[in-house]
Amino acid sequence: MPEKFRLVSALALAGTLVLPALPANAQVEGSGWTSYSPGFSVQQQGCGSVSGSTFTLSCSSTSGVQRAERRYDTYCSGTRQFQGTFKVNSMSGNRISLKQTFGPSDADFMLGVDSGRRLYSVRNGGATIAPAGTATTGTSVTVNTVHSGSTHRIYINGSLKLTYGGLSGCHYDKFGAYRTDSGSGPISVTWSNIKFWRK
Repeated sequence: MPEKFRLVSALALAGTLVLPALPANAQVEGSGWTSYSPGFSVQQQGCGSVSGSTFTLSCSSTSGVQRAERRYDTYCSGTRQFQGTFKVNSMSGNRISLKQTFGPSDADFMLGVDSGRRLYSVRNGGATIAPAGTATTGTSVTVNTVHSGSTHRIYINGSLKLTYGGLSGCHYDKFGAYRTDSGSGPISVTWSNIKFWRK
């Protein structure tokens, strides 16, 4: 290898090594966040199935557990932010949970979608998070949940939609498709752009 080429290569490598790390800016709530990658397990029950990042409930059963989800590692301290983008591929069911923040003994927060494609809080008196027509077939919707102690803040497409108090203690994040007590499938939903931050 010519000496000049070796020198240029060495300088390029050195430049690469000394570049400063970029700050981890989350989608919402400014700077100061550190990105991380928790592990997860895949949960499939009843007529629920997971194929890569697509989560399907194939039946219209109104009883039993119908679940197709990723369950992420438990955390017990700090402020945590989840971000993910979902797209409903098809849905003829109603009242399906798409994202959960699970508390010490039960789902603390559940983001549901109903047959009118309204997004709502299953655990917060059914409060509307985004109006009917938000989650129409093929539309990408970005969800951020920020959890700090017993406080939850829910963002849709970067806008704060709901703040409420919940359970303190250890929690974990889940997303996919899960039949609520009053719900039924079928549904197929694909999740992408999954990110986690803490501070």
